[in-house]
Amino acid sequence: MPDLPRTLWAAMARGIAGTCPRCGGAHLFARFLKPVARCPLCAQDWSVHAADDFPPYVAIIVTAHVMAPIMILLGSSATLPTWVLVAIALLIAMPMLMALLQPAKGGIIALQWWLGMAGFAPRPGKVEAGAE
Repeated sequence: MPDLPRTLWAAMARGIAGTCPRCGGAHLFARFLKPVARCPLCAQDWSVHAADDFPPYVAIIVTAHVMAPIMILLGSSATLPTWVLVAIALLIAMPMLMALLQPAKGGIIALQWWLGMAGFAPRPGKVEAGAE
């Protein structure tokens, strides 16, 4: 029996860390944003997830909330040309967005699994939707 998470936040923490939200013992992603089809340890089917566009929205919102004060501070206190401000913004925002995409997707997949959304079992711990 896998070590099931006790709370939604524990499952999401596992997903954010890039490990299987159900057992926590295997990698959730085969490639950068492609989850494994099935966990090799607990046999959870991850191919039914429907995270789609939500993880980029989460990454963009977090990045924007971090970047807004930085850009306001730079724009109001420095006498830098606009092209320098744009370059600074791109040099900070793009790596930040890329770094947040996979954790956001892992967290959203864990959320869907925990809530029984997108074809996952209606309660945590069941291997697949429809499994008895």
